[in-house]
Amino acid sequence: MKLAVSGKGGAGKTTVAALMSAELVRRGYRVTAIDADPNPTLAAGLGFAAAPITPLLEMADEIEDRVGSAGVIRLNPRVDDLVGQLAVEQDGLQLIVAGGVTRGGAGCACPQGILLRRLLEHVVMSLEDVVVIDLEAGLEHLGRRTAEAADALLVVVDPTSSSTETTRRIARLAGEIGLRRVALVANRITAPTDLAFITERLPDLELAGSIPYSPAVLAAERDGRSLVDIGEPVAPAIALLVDHLTAGVREEVRS
Repeated sequence: MKLAVSGKGGAGKTTVAALMSAELVRRGYRVTAIDADPNPTLAAGLGFAAAPITPLLEMADEIEDRVGSAGVIRLNPRVDDLVGQLAVEQDGLQLIVAGGVTRGGAGCACPQGILLRRLLEHVVMSLEDVVVIDLEAGLEHLGRRTAEAADALLVVVDPTSSSTETTRRIARLAGEIGLRRVALVANRITAPTDLAFITERLPDLELAGSIPYSPAVLAAERDGRSLVDIGEPVAPAIALLVDHLTAGVREEVRS
C-alpha cells in the first residue's frame, strides 16, 4: 500500500501522515515514511530523536554526480542505493527526508526535482513496505507528477472554503495524471456541520476518514513534540481511517 498525503498548507497533512504511519506500525506493518515537503517537519511529528538526518536535496555532490548540472542533466539517474544512505529507523519505522531549497538564490531546482521524483518512483515501485509520502502543500507536486505511482492520494481538508477549493483543484489535477484513487480526510472537525460543509462542497470524492479537532494535537504541533501517543479523540479516528484504507486495498487484491 503506497499512500501520498496532500492538501492545502495548514490543513494538517503532516499530522495525518505521522499518525497514519504510527498506527500502521502498531498493526505490524513495515512502514517507510517520506517527508517530501520542502519545509520538513515529519520527523518531529513521528518523535524521531534529534540524531542528524541528511535530507536528500541537501546532498549537492550526490545530486550533481547522479543528475548533472545545468549543462547536461540525466533524466533517469540511479537511485536504488540511496535508500540505505538516507533512511533512518526508529521503533520499526523507516524515515526518509527529502528536504528543499535551503537558501535564497540557490538557483534552478530541476536536478533536485528529478532526483526526488526518481527516488519516490523507486520507493513506491520497489519496496514491499507500506509507504506514506508527506507531499508538498498545494498543487506543485501534481505538476511535477511526483505522486502518480501511489495507490491513493489522500487530500487532507479542513472545514474552510479555501481548503475545499484547493482540494477540488488537487482532485482535478490528480485525475489528469491518472491517479486511480483520490480520497478525502476531513480534519479538525468540531461538529457535524463541519463535516457536512466539506462533503457538500466535494460530493464526488470518497471520504476516507474524519479526524476531530484536538487541543492536544495543536499543543504538540506548537511545541514540536511527537504526535505518536496522542490519545482520544484522535487516535480512534486514525484507526478507523487506516481500517478504511487497508480494507480498500484488500478489496482491490481480491478483485
